[in-house]
Amino acid sequence: MKMNLRILSLAASIASIGMSTTALAQENLPYQKPPQSILELADVVRAPAVSMDSKKQMMLLTYRNTFKTLAELNQAELRLGGLRINPITNISSSTNYINNLKVRKVSGGEEQQVKGLPKDPLIANISWSPNEKKIAFTHTTDKGVELWVIDVATAQAKKISGANVNANLDSPFIWFKDSDNLLVKFLPKNRAPLLDASKDLPTGAIISNTDGKAAQNRTYPDLLKNRNDETNFENIASSELHKVNVNGTSSLWKKADMYAGESFSPDGKLIMITSIQKPFSYVVPVSRFPSKTVVMDMTGKVIKTVNEVPLTEIIPKGFSAVREGKRSMNWRADKPASLSYVVALDGGDPAKKVDFRDEVFQWDAPFDQAPKSLVKTAQRFGGIIWGNDKLAVISDSWYDTRNEKTYFFNPSNPAEAPRLVFDRNSQDLYANPGRFEMKRNQYDRRVLAIEDNKAYLIGAGHTKKGQFPFIDAMNVDSLEKTRVYQSTYTDKIENIQSIEDFAKGDVLVQIQSKTDYPNFYFRNIKDAKLTPITQFKNPYEGLKNVSKEVIKYQRKDGVQLSGTLYLPAGYDKTKKEKLPLLIWAYPAEFKDKDSAGQSTHNPNAFTAPSYGSFIYWATRGYAVLDDAAFPIIGEGKIEPNDNFVPQLVDNAEAAIDAVDALGYIDRKKVAVGGHSYGAFMTANLLTHSKLFACGIARSGAYNRTLTPFGFQSEQRNYWETPEVYTKMSPFMNADKMKTPILLVHGEADNNPGTFTLQTERYFQALKGLGAPARMVILPKESHGYAARENILHLLWEQDQFLEKCLKK
Repeated sequence: MKMNLRILSLAASIASIGMSTTALAQENLPYQKPPQSILELADVVRAPAVSMDSKKQMMLLTYRNTFKTLAELNQAELRLGGLRINPITNISSSTNYINNLKVRKVSGGEEQQVKGLPKDPLIANISWSPNEKKIAFTHTTDKGVELWVIDVATAQAKKISGANVNANLDSPFIWFKDSDNLLVKFLPKNRAPLLDASKDLPTGAIISNTDGKAAQNRTYPDLLKNRNDETNFENIASSELHKVNVNGTSSLWKKADMYAGESFSPDGKLIMITSIQKPFSYVVPVSRFPSKTVVMDMTGKVIKTVNEVPLTEIIPKGFSAVREGKRSMNWRADKPASLSYVVALDGGDPAKKVDFRDEVFQWDAPFDQAPKSLVKTAQRFGGIIWGNDKLAVISDSWYDTRNEKTYFFNPSNPAEAPRLVFDRNSQDLYANPGRFEMKRNQYDRRVLAIEDNKAYLIGAGHTKKGQFPFIDAMNVDSLEKTRVYQSTYTDKIENIQSIEDFAKGDVLVQIQSKTDYPNFYFRNIKDAKLTPITQFKNPYEGLKNVSKEVIKYQRKDGVQLSGTLYLPAGYDKTKKEKLPLLIWAYPAEFKDKDSAGQSTHNPNAFTAPSYGSFIYWATRGYAVLDDAAFPIIGEGKIEPNDNFVPQLVDNAEAAIDAVDALGYIDRKKVAVGGHSYGAFMTANLLTHSKLFACGIARSGAYNRTLTPFGFQSEQRNYWETPEVYTKMSPFMNADKMKTPILLVHGEADNNPGTFTLQTERYFQALKGLGAPARMVILPKESHGYAARENILHLLWEQDQFLEKCLKK
């Protein structure tokens, strides 16, 4: 199958990027491959992903291809209600499939190939059984989705259903507590065919109304558009629920409905099921369609309707806004059958002045008594970690201030005031106390780990001097903390995964260095003994001798910045040959300078370039400043975007000055690049500064009036601050663009706000104004790129562009 990339270039760019001599040339260019040094890094076979059982006795190794093929992307696709699904196979068209499975004892031994797998498997939805003796997964055939089960002890797989599993919504199956049966979504037996109205004559107009109430929504892709879409959505969302035994026998458990979520109570005796209801919406995706949640017993009898959510097209303005009614409804992990949920006491509106924003309730089965209040939060509810009858952890936060609080509370005594544990700036990485460790309880649910009246915190350990992950023990009465372990590596990173044995001091860790692939170990924190579990090799040997260091520098207003600097292998830092520099970045918004100046860069992080990285070009004779810090700060009542462009330029100038001060670069040969919001950054930098010789912008949004109700972290709409939207839009300032730019976009971008139209219209503006530009539209690609043919061609495009702009 052949597909031509749509590539446009401008005569104005001839001198700098060597394009066509016509005013506007469209090329039907065959796929190209990048130079060998890049190709051998991009096209490697990667190590498997690892999944372990809760007791760390067995592990599952999952293997996938590095890239998809273009043929995989060129499948039938239906775009409805924010979903993209394959209507033939009934699974998301963007599913990343696994193509092989192996099992192994954690303590050692040979890997065992899982036997009986289908030929050329397309594996997804992997799930361990409650007793962890079996593993279920789906396999997608050209006709549909099948359900398979692995017996872990024998490493034997077998198919237990036909190709009629419906994987269009949420997980297509869940395990019963007995580990012998699964509740599975099957396509209805009498399912009607999908409607194809592409050749039908319209029978009437498409009409939408507004009732005069404000409904400010972001620009969602793939929404329903007409009655045919509604019919087809109901079709693809409808399933029958079947009880399927691991031996393959199946029985109808519940007739067809639009099931969107199922979960068993911790004791396994009840099940909560959510189904989508009508009316559907043409302005919001399925996540905001009406829904109904019921609790049933094991015979399928409805015990209680526990929640009904209306269509929520309108939500109050602000990132701390939520819908009215019950939300975050889940089973309480430490009780046999108790639901918890949250209600907004401010109606979900952040603008209202109230003492408490949210209230948490508990509702015990059989739900014949009124729910009881457990705790109220002064800020927006952030989550609960259940522990036991007397202790649980709750957090709340407020977006505008970036404040986050954590409390201990007593679920059995609502009159007892919560005890403040942490009160912090959520963006203050150096003060992050870590996450509470959890463990499995008698219901096989994860709850707060409490040992000898102590809770444990595992932290990433970022500090001004480097990264030193840690474990703290906290007395749950006094809240006093004791550090029980801290990694001391200065040439590696020891990420702490979990505490496996509190008494013995056994901890699961993952250790890596810039040339050592991340591998798992057991660390005994009492005697420091380290026992290897995995031994994955470095697949990126071509980068082994590339120089890598974290550099720190200041913006002219004193904000601390950092980035990871790569230099070609063998580069002589004493002779200081002047290299071209590539800067890759993504802007981040902050409310204070101290947080903005903190760094999580670690020179010991394993160097694993993705298709989107500039790191490849260290093998092509470039200096690369990767993940350069580009903070946008708005302190107090000032919003970050009020000074977006000046701060972008200041960040860029500081980065170039820092590398130039080391003596490594020719500052007249500097390129900048970014993806999505980074592309938006790139276009602005080329427009509003003379710092760069060229730029690469991928899958960006360039006209902010096309995202009028906010974007990224901007909460104000266009009509409130038109000057901000205008100043920030490269499209509105296209007449100022004089620097060569390579614009790349996926043909089928599915990200809110970054429609492919954004790049096409921006390119047309540049073309009309005579700016030097090249546009590449990658066939079938979404917001991130997946097909091998497209990705290798993208790397070729970028290499050609950089060579012409920076080396000639």
